[in-house]
Amino acid sequence: MTYGSGLLSKDPLLAEQVALFDEQGYLVLPGFLPEDLVNRLRPEVDKWVDDGLRARSIESAREPERYGLPPVMELELPAHGELITQPRLLGVLDQLMGAEFVFHHLHSDRQAPDVPGKPWHHDYEQTPQVDRATPMIHALHYLDGLNGDTSSLVVLPGSHHEVREKSARTHLGTRALPGEVVLSELPPGSTVVLHSALFHARRPRPGVAGTHRYFVDASYCAVGPLWPPVKPYWRYMLDRARRLGLAPDRPELFAERHFTEYRRPA
Repeated sequence: MTYGSGLLSKDPLLAEQVALFDEQGYLVLPGFLPEDLVNRLRPEVDKWVDDGLRARSIESAREPERYGLPPVMELELPAHGELITQPRLLGVLDQLMGAEFVFHHLHSDRQAPDVPGKPWHHDYEQTPQVDRATPMIHALHYLDGLNGDTSSLVVLPGSHHEVREKSARTHLGTRALPGEVVLSELPPGSTVVLHSALFHARRPRPGVAGTHRYFVDASYCAVGPLWPPVKPYWRYMLDRARRLGLAPDRPELFAERHFTEYRRPA
């Protein structure tokens, strides 16, 4: 397995690494998260899934009129709240964004061994897709890493420069594409930082019994344009983050003024 030129040490980013991210659209951070934080995140993910909290949050997002606000959000779980404001992560984002940024959303899951693949797509929030002038970044956290018993993350370096709809390559499923990089072996606590417009896929391993894949992803947007939220209860989410005091020294991180009104997906 090849990490590609996005491999990152635990030191602050070098200018060359920032340039590589701009060129390729991703960085690999092996073993980036503190072990203590990973050990506290894992049981929170179990609770999130086993207690039905994840399913309930999806219902609140899909049918807010029927289900109202979720009883618990990911960022209200202590280690998850700590994760999205983890100092080293915010330091990396400071360098890659080159500007102040705002938190967009957080997802957490314990993916089953037989979870199907996720086709090629990107996650840049813009409707319609018209430019890539302002960065949005996803931090993909793999609590147990990636190995031969889990599905792989596949990225298409440089594809974040394309101005295309999220589903422009979905018809290709998870098939191999020229120039792709397969990330299949990462140590526990690893993080992959993606420009949100980078096309990527989750590729399963056929014929492998597999293990659960503990996965948390958080996204952040550079301030400037107004960003569309993806959850109808986005104001409540940002308010809770502020009330919890998750980042008192970063007033823009949970500021509502950087977002448009929510619009239900077509």
